[in-house]
Amino acid sequence: MLRKDKKLKLYYSIGEVAQMFGIPEPTLRFWEKEFPQLAPKKTAGRNVRQYRKEDLETVKLIYHLVKERGMTLAGARQRMKDNREETLRRFELVEQLKSIREELMNMKLALDTFTYEDVERLKDNIQATENAEKGH
Repeated sequence: MLRKDKKLKLYYSIGEVAQMFGIPEPTLRFWEKEFPQLAPKKTAGRNVRQYRKEDLETVKLIYHLVKERGMTLAGARQRMKDNREETLRRFELVEQLKSIREELMNMKLALDTFTYEDVERLKDNIQATENAEKGH
């Protein structure tokens, strides 16, 4: 899926976009034909595609619908045509939930490394600190 560490640029080549999403360049060209919302700027003469931030968001949404949700191209095209804003809102919600899930999994892994002895030692330290505070 889309890497979050990309540098801010005005334009991205088709190769860069393909690499960001882990898909072949011909897939992006095909999606351009299938989804009118995806229309990267093309340079005069050489006809080189230049993807803008808005194009990346569109690719991200298409990727989500087709690759992650398993929708057909026709289904994804219809979803984006009929209710793009709602689809985008739901996608952003799913992304937020994935992020929360990842954070919770990392917390669980950190907690799983605690042993019974670690917990007992922590409890003893807390009690010792409380006793020392009472003694002052």
